[in-house]
Amino acid sequence: MTLTGKQKNYLRGLAQTKKPIFQVGKEGVTPILVHNISEYLLKHELIKIVLLETCPQDVIATSEIVEAQGIAVVQVIGRKMVLYQRNPKLEHQIVLPR
Repeated sequence: MTLTGKQKNYLRGLAQTKKPIFQVGKEGVTPILVHNISEYLLKHELIKIVLLETCPQDVIATSEIVEAQGIAVVQVIGRKMVLYQRNPKLEHQIVLPR
């Protein structure tokens, strides 16, 4: 999923007040973690995660793994990532600017 700069800016604004929901630790990005993130995104569409110092993957490798699952990486700041995945079945979905 590709997002325009305007859409990313809008999502960054929404994510600014959110706290990280998931922490990626010493086991790194596992299939269970990716599944849990996908399940959370089905209900909320936007999530913030943080990579701990003990994570074996760096932020770039983690973002590639996440993007391979069809999840858009909106922003990466330090060890924090903002992720977005659209859910058309959600009643109160995020309306992105064009």
